Amino acid sequence: MDGIWAPRPSQGPHKLRECLPLMLILRNRLKYALTGKETKMICMQKAIKVDGKVRTDPNFPAGFMDVVEIPKSRDQFRLIFDTKGRYVLHRVSDEEKKFKLCRVKKQEMSKKKIPVIVTHDGRTIRYPDPSVKVNDTIKVDIETGKAVGHLPFTVGSTCMITKGRNTGRVGHIGHIEHHPGAFDIVNVHDANGEKFSTRLENVFVIGNAESTEVSLPKGQGLKLSILDERDAINKKLRRA
Repeated sequence: MDGIWAPRPSQGPHKLRECLPLMLILRNRLKYALTGKETKMICMQKAIKVDGKVRTDPNFPAGFMDVVEIPKSRDQFRLIFDTKGRYVLHRVSDEEKKFKLCRVKKQEMSKKKIPVIVTHDGRTIRYPDPSVKVNDTIKVDIETGKAVGHLPFTVGSTCMITKGRNTGRVGHIGHIEHHPGAFDIVNVHDANGEKFSTRLENVFVIGNAESTEVSLPKGQGLKLSILDERDAINKKLRRA
């Protein structure tokens, strides 16, 4: 973006600093509009869907794992992080756009003794699978809003880091250190064998030990060193 002004995201399912308003997606990323007014016109034509629902607010906050769909242009994207911690509009197939992954933030019993879980995108799901626990990931069918799968937070599961300096990195959960009164630390190792650690709340399970439930953007969540990046750029230039 240029200039000194930026669209402020509306209140919604994602936090202010953890989302991307639709205006930035349409105008700055996809280049479907030149101005904020044009973006508003596109939204008011009910041309944009987020998680299967039409959104007419140009400042509606889209966040991690949300599916943004534009039926008229047959575009469908999942918002996901690259290894530099930036949101990427990752194009998905017709099959993959039907579901999303949600991290369980809270588990409780309602006043009427109904078991309830709350997810990272503000969903409240009643009568979940009894095996679902806090920090696990559930697979949600976007059309019905019901949980159709469960990915437990266990050693060996494939995860993506959603906060901190390792945002966007993908690896397998290793040892989990518990620190009563402080932050629990998770040790992660990626496919290149590199190890790093982060707080437990930054870890988002996206698959089992063998595969991931969602497709990953370019780089497959493997962070390159500065030297590796330089070599990749030089290789590309030599081909050109």
